[in-house]
Amino acid sequence: MSYGNRLRERIAGPGTTPLIGVYDMYSASIAAGHYDGMFVSGFGFAASYYGLPDIGFIAWPDMVAFVQRLRGAFPGHHLLVDIDDGYVDAEVACHVVEGLERIGASGVILEDQKRPRRCGHADGKQVLPLDEYLVKLEKVLATRQDLVVVARTDATEEADILHRAASLAATDADVVLVDGIRSVEWIRRVREVAGDKPLLFNQIAGGRSPRLSLGELSDLGVDVAIYSTPCLFAAHEAIDSALTELGRTDGRLPDTDPVHGVGVRTATRLLERNMAGRRTVRA
Repeated sequence: MSYGNRLRERIAGPGTTPLIGVYDMYSASIAAGHYDGMFVSGFGFAASYYGLPDIGFIAWPDMVAFVQRLRGAFPGHHLLVDIDDGYVDAEVACHVVEGLERIGASGVILEDQKRPRRCGHADGKQVLPLDEYLVKLEKVLATRQDLVVVARTDATEEADILHRAASLAATDADVVLVDGIRSVEWIRRVREVAGDKPLLFNQIAGGRSPRLSLGELSDLGVDVAIYSTPCLFAAHEAIDSALTELGRTDGRLPDTDPVHGVGVRTATRLLERNMAGRRTVRA
């Protein structure tokens, strides 16, 4: 079964499928031990690869190269990839989709923002005319083979949100995402206009959307939940804390608990597990 069809089958199953946002190979190595699905977040990738905010700096060859490394290390995991607006042009979007499917991505998210783009939970978002976005989306859908395609709208006006959600649900896209959705009531309203089309909900710490459990999302009829930044923000906090402590102790490293602490042995075991996983698949 193809990677796209495996993810499609998982989404069609009971409950809400969680996909954990990863931003580099090390965060993915840790996430892989907890969940069987990953989300390549544009926010996390822009931050980690470029040290820049998620406002359109990502170059598609960098994203494709990263996903290729992920698939090589984690052959059994679902990989959903944020491709922003398809890197502006519909032809480029199709080229990127072909490349991602060839290297083993499970799915992509294509948004309707126009440049300059913004994080889905930020102010100042602008969207393309719906007809223009639908042309791009239809070209991507005609290009993919089995890849899961999530159609995303960043509309902010209430009537436009519902109109676009219904329009996206009427296409052959596999899943619909309204990003930056602000309340449980709005999840219900989007669920109603989307009909039977699977829904995706994006949770990001400090973002616009409510914090909901997988059980709560399942009760609301949400099929997929992406957690864009838990690894990135946890790393930020832990690194800042560790370096603050290093300064406080005049540069003396802390004792490392051989069972629970993270030191060179723990890190090496984690990375050796990736090597073992690749060898098992080859065998």
